[in-house]
Amino acid sequence: MPFLRYLRTATLIAAVSMSMTSLGPTTASAQDLFSFLWSGGSRSVVNFSPKYRPRQIIVSFGDRKLYYIYRRGQAISYPIAVPRTQSRWSGVTHVSQKRVNPGWTPTPQMRRENPRLPAHVPGGHPLNPLGVRALYLGSSLYRIHGTDAPWTIGSAVSKGCIRMYNEDVIDLYKRTRVGTRVTVTWKRFGHY
Repeated sequence: MPFLRYLRTATLIAAVSMSMTSLGPTTASAQDLFSFLWSGGSRSVVNFSPKYRPRQIIVSFGDRKLYYIYRRGQAISYPIAVPRTQSRWSGVTHVSQKRVNPGWTPTPQMRRENPRLPAHVPGGHPLNPLGVRALYLGSSLYRIHGTDAPWTIGSAVSKGCIRMYNEDVIDLYKRTRVGTRVTVTWKRFGHY
């Protein structure tokens, strides 16, 4: 009985919190309730170097943050999972495609590393590693995407992609257009 009461309470909190997510970048959400267990929080507004123009994305693997510059001198900071050591990369690219509930097909290398991986996971499936949204980067196989494993946010676990909480990638997806400049770096920005 106590577990059912807990489950009902958690469901109510999640429903109320999720209905509030459209209010702004610092609004509480259902994922915030649980994300403190994994990484200490979700998106927030931060001061950022004014040398960066609005409407671009800076991914700092060093900070384990993705920054969306929405106003000169200010950014929305999102926690991310970063590539593992052998999958590190950096450079300047752009958003080449946007997809809602993208399907996922593991690369041959991924299947060699883990033969138990399925050949394909359809979009919208709860175990889809790309989560609910994906921003494709240039002509590469890399993406900024959601996740089916929110506890990995803040860790170095990906094979090159940038993982975000699903609620955060939904927020970023709405703000981003095809063609948006994306700078990926190991530089640390910290707080201004």
